[in-house]
Amino acid sequence: MMITRPLSVLEVEQAILFLKRRFEDALAQELRLCRVSSPLFVSKDSGIQDNLSGTERPVSFKVLDVPGTTCEIVHSLAKWKRLALAQYGIEHGRGLYTDMNALRPDEENLRTGIHSVYVDQWDWEQVILPRQRNLGYLKEIVRSIYRVMRAVEDDIFNEFGVKPDLPEEITFIHSQELLKRFPGVPAKERENLICREYGAVFLIGIGGELSDKTVHDRRAPDYDDWSTPNEEGTAGLNGDILVWNPVLERAFELSSMGIRVDRDALVRQLEISGAQDRLQLPWHRMLLNDQLPLSVGGGIGQSRMSMLLLCRRHIGEVQVSIWPKDVEAQCREQGISLL
Repeated sequence: MMITRPLSVLEVEQAILFLKRRFEDALAQELRLCRVSSPLFVSKDSGIQDNLSGTERPVSFKVLDVPGTTCEIVHSLAKWKRLALAQYGIEHGRGLYTDMNALRPDEENLRTGIHSVYVDQWDWEQVILPRQRNLGYLKEIVRSIYRVMRAVEDDIFNEFGVKPDLPEEITFIHSQELLKRFPGVPAKERENLICREYGAVFLIGIGGELSDKTVHDRRAPDYDDWSTPNEEGTAGLNGDILVWNPVLERAFELSSMGIRVDRDALVRQLEISGAQDRLQLPWHRMLLNDQLPLSVGGGIGQSRMSMLLLCRRHIGEVQVSIWPKDVEAQCREQGISLL
């Protein structure tokens, strides 16, 4: 049962700091990660930029003293982290995490209360062995992350008296199985139905084509492996952590993650996506030449976690961004204090 008490704006700010410190320390210990610095922008021609679904425009600019170079504010650090693993010489079983700050000006869902132009997340990556490129190992990682989420939920309750009441265990289901259970239902509504039933779900295989020729949601072809057959007879070594948000009464994505592509998966997914031209980019050439380690990684939304664990109704209560004027007016009418 969800437990809440009124929190002032200042108490919310204090709780956000408390949550972030507890969560990243616990995550680092659980997955054997060290904290590193990370870029806010990358060179456009490096191949490091996360292209998301392939349609979003990055914020770009030129640097006066570096002629001929166009830089882009990152969308995420999915590919950069793997490069950093190689550069730092991190051994298998260990990894890194960082605070990722991004801008996504083409975000079209600012009126939903859960999306923002400003994106902040814990980006993490861990080196793995070839034998760990399987769904079983991915599930181990998911369970570890979920344990951290529940532990921090208890810490928040003890300190601030709010609790969304996450279930003890997370349930695993493939996106194809979800389609089979709810045929004819839109993908986002399928998420609502399964999260309402189980409370916390890891939805596997996001990005690959389903039996009805659709995909549950788009994923870039050059980081998560969404096409390799797994030991359960389905395809995909990636997925999303989704929970039921009792305040918003809807499914709520907290993390997107997965085993990363190897050479074969990279070539296959770029071909499926019609993006073979990326094979000539520096980052992609490094992967093809075995200069990048095998890895598993993902991003965990900091504002999303704060929204959930502090039982907030709008993402603007836990981060500073910009909103349409009608959204600001609606929040004032509902007594929601945007930062």
